[in-house]
Amino acid sequence: MIIVTGGAGFIGSNLVAGLERRLGPDGPDLVVVDRLGSDEKWRNIAKRDLAAIIPPEDFFDFLEDNRGAVEAIFHMGAISSTTERDADRIVRENVALPLRLWQWCARHDTRLIYASSAATYGDGAQGFDDDGSPEAQATLRPLNAYGWSKHLFDRRAVKLAARKPHPPQWVGLKFFNVYGPNEYHKGGMRSVVAHITPKIQAGEGATLFKSHRPDYEDGGQTRDFIHVDDVVDVMLWLYGALAVNGIFNLGTGAARSFADLARAVFAALGQKERITYIDTPEAIRDRYQYFTQARMERLRDAGYPGQFTSLEEGVRRYVQDYLTQEDPYR
Repeated sequence: MIIVTGGAGFIGSNLVAGLERRLGPDGPDLVVVDRLGSDEKWRNIAKRDLAAIIPPEDFFDFLEDNRGAVEAIFHMGAISSTTERDADRIVRENVALPLRLWQWCARHDTRLIYASSAATYGDGAQGFDDDGSPEAQATLRPLNAYGWSKHLFDRRAVKLAARKPHPPQWVGLKFFNVYGPNEYHKGGMRSVVAHITPKIQAGEGATLFKSHRPDYEDGGQTRDFIHVDDVVDVMLWLYGALAVNGIFNLGTGAARSFADLARAVFAALGQKERITYIDTPEAIRDRYQYFTQARMERLRDAGYPGQFTSLEEGVRRYVQDYLTQEDPYR
């Protein structure tokens, strides 16, 4: 049995689809842990063959009932909003719960691959090197409670991994700017591609933030954009690489501008570029990142052989194969 927490969410549902494809009909049972709510989130997993869908409040009872049968847990579930203000809720979901899960996996010899975040790097002043040593981690200063919670668990995982017992395999993945199908339920936290595509289709063009720094042009702010298929490919590789442990960046290693991203959407839609720039809201202006780029040497040194999708190709596939289709779900 393989369990994916947050398995009906954006990255989680794509991972479930990838596992189903990789393992085939005779592979281990796939179990999703998530809340579906009253919106269309259920459609993210509607095409999957699942053994069970477990609400989070029943998760640990389910684990106890199935101990010995759980091979691996991919922990993608979390409070992922960077604007969430309830820090107590964030600590419960992003720190206390994964610590309890780590302890269960250690006791029951179960592999654990979990979602960390590039938000742990804060404004990037200390760089984007995924050196997991306690000394390197101590220098990072996340800018919001979400990033801090992910950083706190990363630091704890490194210390716990030096003790016994610990999970037979443990990996934390610092996701950078992931985009792709099945993110539609995320509202304001959807990728820029998902936000601007319907506006461009409606003839409104794209709206991006102006630069408030002299060393960056309007729309020149950069991110390490990575297609969700590449994220899934890395996790599937890790599933087959039992000896790989630690904290790793998961981006492409190539920073691209928001203007580049918008141009790729226009190209995918076959439309002429029309970009309008507006002031970055003052509430976030002082904390707005102008550059993120994952260092990917550690994942390569661990043996990952895959190539990452170019921004233009990834946006084209997302726009043409999903966002403009009647059924945009994977």
